[in-house]
Amino acid sequence: MRRAVFLFVATMVAANVAVGREIPREKRLSGYDQMSPATRAMQDDDTANPATFWVLDGEALWNTKDGHRDRSCSGCHGDAAVSMKGTAARYPAYDADSGTALNLEGRINLCRTKHVQAPAFAYESKELLALTTYIARQSRGLSIAEPETGLNTAIDAGRAIWRQRQGQLNLSCAQCHDDNWGQKLAGSTIPQGHPTGYPVYRLEWQTVGSLHRRLRNCLTGMRAENYAAGSPELVALEAFLMWRARGMRVDSPGVRP
Repeated sequence: MRRAVFLFVATMVAANVAVGREIPREKRLSGYDQMSPATRAMQDDDTANPATFWVLDGEALWNTKDGHRDRSCSGCHGDAAVSMKGTAARYPAYDADSGTALNLEGRINLCRTKHVQAPAFAYESKELLALTTYIARQSRGLSIAEPETGLNTAIDAGRAIWRQRQGQLNLSCAQCHDDNWGQKLAGSTIPQGHPTGYPVYRLEWQTVGSLHRRLRNCLTGMRAENYAAGSPELVALEAFLMWRARGMRVDSPGVRP
């Protein structure tokens, strides 16, 4: 694996690869488009998709009363199939009260602490992943929305992180996912990096994980200083990636290699 990474870096440097060329909208591919037929079939069949267990757990949590106010999500929002339809397609979103960008996990935790008066869920906890997966499932098949104006600052910050060379390997996200997608790295196809399926069940993880977990994995692979899950930097990067994928279809919960 280490030798493959260094050979890949050396090839890019030798070829004087241009950095940061955005993929034309008509050439964009989701991770689903680049998967094998067998993995696609696993995702498409809810009875075979392992993330279905998280969807079911999320549905149970949606209807469970909690906190000092003894409220459930359904008590305020009703049927998630109606009230949450399209929600995952427009997050991260701008939160006027805090003046910051919030992703879906952040909105769930804000609802818990503010309206339910219950403790926030930890990132990558079973509960937060389950609720996020259940809510995201309600947007399957819908197009990722154009971002609202208030999100521009976060998108610009995320774009800067995307293009910044980082870590001991001196790589940027854009070098892999904009300039070299479709090529092989250690035997795996480099995807374009569109977050259409998150939260996803990764076969490598053998569990469901958030987009922030995947981003942190990439930064670790670049041997770069990492950001904490839920940090403003990762939310900004998520906002940029959703902007980059605008118009593409949500296919959460996804299955990925």
